[in-house]
Amino acid sequence: MIQNFDYAEGPGSAPGSGPRPARPGLSGLSPDELETLVAAWGEPAYRARQLFSWVHGGRARSFAEMSNLPLGLRETLAVRAVLDTLTILERRKARDGTTKYLFRLSDGETVEAVWIPAPGRRTVCLSSQVGCAIGCRFCATGWGGLVRNLTAAEIVDQVRLIARDTGQRPTNLVFMGMGEPLANYGNVRRAMELLHAPAGFGIGWRHHTLSTSGIVPGIRRLAGERLPITLAVSLHAADDETRSMLVPVNRRWPISELLKACREYVACTGRRISFEYVLIRGVNDTRRDARRLAGLLAGILSHVNLIPLNRVPEVGWEAPPPARQREFARLLEEAGLSVTLRQERGGEIEAACGQLRRRYAPAPSGVGV
Repeated sequence: MIQNFDYAEGPGSAPGSGPRPARPGLSGLSPDELETLVAAWGEPAYRARQLFSWVHGGRARSFAEMSNLPLGLRETLAVRAVLDTLTILERRKARDGTTKYLFRLSDGETVEAVWIPAPGRRTVCLSSQVGCAIGCRFCATGWGGLVRNLTAAEIVDQVRLIARDTGQRPTNLVFMGMGEPLANYGNVRRAMELLHAPAGFGIGWRHHTLSTSGIVPGIRRLAGERLPITLAVSLHAADDETRSMLVPVNRRWPISELLKACREYVACTGRRISFEYVLIRGVNDTRRDARRLAGLLAGILSHVNLIPLNRVPEVGWEAPPPARQREFARLLEEAGLSVTLRQERGGEIEAACGQLRRRYAPAPSGVGV
């Protein structure tokens, strides 16, 4: 079920965002905004640079630990600002090191993020909203509907708290957690800027991946900014009837319109698009589906990520057998496409989007169907 939502909204204008907090989350403020803030308290501009470094680059768990700030400023910060906008409610670690985090927000809502270590890279999979309005049939997040957007600070703090908890700095960010990033464009864009800043985590643009269910105005808006990030498009079907059933936003922007925007994105940025395709047994996994998909993507600078379904009990679907997964990948490769068949990570810790959160906020009956 698609909830009513303005997909072209700007920062702070989305319904369900809630009231602005009385105390700002410092991790969502730019260096210039921090300078304005501390200037209002009678502090020189260089204190803002020190504060930004502590918030984004340090391991401080409280303002009291910010040793190069004067005591008076630390006391003011403790009363008039927020260092951490969320707290770790639960963590689950898999044998391969993948760790699922459940965070509690200041209003009691919960969101998830995942830490994915691998040789040569350390990735954080981030959430952008509490819940999701898209209603994809195979996604546990969508079964709970949309509650509200995350603020930029709440997005950044997922990275900060995971880095602090693991003692390691991430090298890569993927906006593939809960929510539709392009439906919270302003806050996601700001968070990316802050996480890119050299004085903070300094994560290069090419190490940012943003995933969308196919919000065409957002794709065009992102193309216009020409950021050298990776765009991942959740395609999941090669015909409109199947895709509209799996990803209801397709009824608003069908495949032809979506792929037109994708071609424009490649033309504007020169960046390859990653097309995500969840393989579901008996739904979208036939040879015919593979050949249709190859035809759709012919001529688009792209890579296909095949993802065996993480089972959602309410739906009852399952992934195809491994042999069929490999055959699907082979057919795409024979058609000249670049393909990866993703290996499941974190299955024993419910690492798929929305699975852990549902234990704390069960989905209402009938939502998402």
